[in-house]
Amino acid sequence: MYNTLKTIFILSFVACILSCGSKTNIYNIEDYGAKGDSLTINTKPIQKAIDNCAKNGGGVVMLKNGIFISGTVILKNNVTLQVEKNAKLVGSSNPLDYKSIDTFVDAVGQERGTCLIGSLNATNIGISGEGTIDGNGAAFLAKNLSKTKKALGVTDDNFGKNRPFLLRFVKSNKITLKDIHIREAAAWACHFFQSHNILVDNMSIYNHANKNNDGIDLDSSHDVVIKNCNINSGDDAICIKSTSPLATHDVQVSNCTLKSDWGAIKFGTESMGDFYNIDIRDCKIYDNKGGGIKILSVDGANIHDITIQNIEMDNVDMPIFVRLGERLNTYRIAEKQAVGSIDNVVIKNITATTRSIENSRVSPPSGILITGTPNHKIGNIKLENITITLPGGGKKEDITDVPEDEKRYPEFSFFKVLPAYGLYARHITDLNTSNISFKINSPDQRTESVVIE
Repeated sequence: MYNTLKTIFILSFVACILSCGSKTNIYNIEDYGAKGDSLTINTKPIQKAIDNCAKNGGGVVMLKNGIFISGTVILKNNVTLQVEKNAKLVGSSNPLDYKSIDTFVDAVGQERGTCLIGSLNATNIGISGEGTIDGNGAAFLAKNLSKTKKALGVTDDNFGKNRPFLLRFVKSNKITLKDIHIREAAAWACHFFQSHNILVDNMSIYNHANKNNDGIDLDSSHDVVIKNCNINSGDDAICIKSTSPLATHDVQVSNCTLKSDWGAIKFGTESMGDFYNIDIRDCKIYDNKGGGIKILSVDGANIHDITIQNIEMDNVDMPIFVRLGERLNTYRIAEKQAVGSIDNVVIKNITATTRSIENSRVSPPSGILITGTPNHKIGNIKLENITITLPGGGKKEDITDVPEDEKRYPEFSFFKVLPAYGLYARHITDLNTSNISFKINSPDQRTESVVIE
């Protein structure tokens, strides 16, 4: 009995020590002078809470009741920013309240790098809670920036042009985003650059306040899990890209609901580094204006070992678009890459209904477009168990010559009305199809499929 009681005591003592040792340190930003009055700029108190939390070994920086306005805050090692259900963090309307991390120029020549919440070379960081982070992106529309510029007496012509991302993680690792609501960035909502060991779970994104309103951008990053997310974006919803020669690889995306005014699931267009070992499955895409699945290598990326499966699409433009091109843009003062490749791509178990003739960007629409270039062919692509329903209505006089446009920005609408309403593929060495069907709601004078080596 004594030994038994002694054992129980020791175990209880150890459990108590472990419990006490694992207690999370919580830092309330209001203790540092922050005010949730929707007026006060709280950048300094929030940053001070983060700095103290990191200095003391890490923990949680808490935003509770109220609307807290802020400029750029930088997460530090072992710090989680927790926004409670009745709290909101809102980006300042003043561009001077933002800082740029790892400034770069994107594919359309715009300077990027500012953000509301950022990290640089940080580890074990996160954002959680059921509250909201709002980028206040409309404040960076030209008409509103001009008012702010005048009110502040600013003369700099570049004032506010580096529109802030909402969340930006640079060269960081062990990142967790969970349960948070983010909305209305001035540019991309969530950008990971050269970061790894990333978990995004049950995050909702609504992003329609400005231009380039992407949802999640994985940029030269790896070991990523994105699941259970709901993304409604003005630009790409989930975008795999590489603005550096480093690859984006080992990515898993599952159980997400996506709506986009451009591409729902997109690889590129920024594509210097390779994309490989990427699995996307069990997602729903709806009311999408700019393409369901888009796989684009135009800046030198070698795209391989990609599986996309179990995807439902309703009311989408161009369900599947694959393009190998020769644009060869460079970013971050990197050397120009050789033309890339696309190989070992599997797209299976897809059901899709396209947009109506009246609402299609290319009218009448087609279901699948796959094209390399005359000098650079796509390798192996496997299409399996795919059903696409289209409006039909195509006439022979609608058909035009399909341009090559090897060096142009890769967009399916530039290829105009295709000779096939179902599948048009060319410059590909190994296309394997199994159980592919196209249903049309009215007669179409175009052929169902055209495949040209």
